[in-house]
Amino acid sequence: MNINIAATKTNLLKVKKSLSLTQEGYELLDEKRRILINEMTAVLHVVERLTRDLDSALRDAYAIVDKAIVVMGKKRLEELGLAVNIKYDLTIAHRRIMGVSIPIIDLKILEKPPYYSSLGVSFYVDEAIAKFRDVIVLIAKLAEKKLALLRLAKEVQKTIRKVNALEKIYLPYYREAVKFVSERLDEESRESFSMLKLIKARLKG
Repeated sequence: MNINIAATKTNLLKVKKSLSLTQEGYELLDEKRRILINEMTAVLHVVERLTRDLDSALRDAYAIVDKAIVVMGKKRLEELGLAVNIKYDLTIAHRRIMGVSIPIIDLKILEKPPYYSSLGVSFYVDEAIAKFRDVIVLIAKLAEKKLALLRLAKEVQKTIRKVNALEKIYLPYYREAVKFVSERLDEESRESFSMLKLIKARLKG
């Protein structure tokens, strides 16, 4: 490694301070990396579980719709669908984990049943409505966790790059610089001592 620093006590103090700060920064970033990876792993497990739950809920919901179609017919079911008035109030807040903004999605379902007369309407219709209401809730939860996962993954990548740069480039450089300047100062000190002894010997002679 090419070290181009003048061997002075002032420079030695400077590179020692830089080494100390770099080491401290490395330790903090490495701790941040570990925390973010742990958080990302936890969120990933939740995403996988919610994905399975959503797939299962969608299968169940469409199975109920198929049964309703068999009982009432597709056209009649479409007409009933127009009578259903369900609204959704969606708010997004944020919390921060190690500087990463994590979304918190709050979904409120606003409805005023009954939507139609129960006369001549299969119970499968009400069951399908309830099933798809659950699907919407799961979609909101999954969206929240997927957004969190993407943001955490992006921050983990940035943090790993910084940690690697400190570990592979800056820390070795400052360690080598401290060693280089220290050795040069020691060498100059020995030379000065030898020169002083030689001068004293000549003065006595």
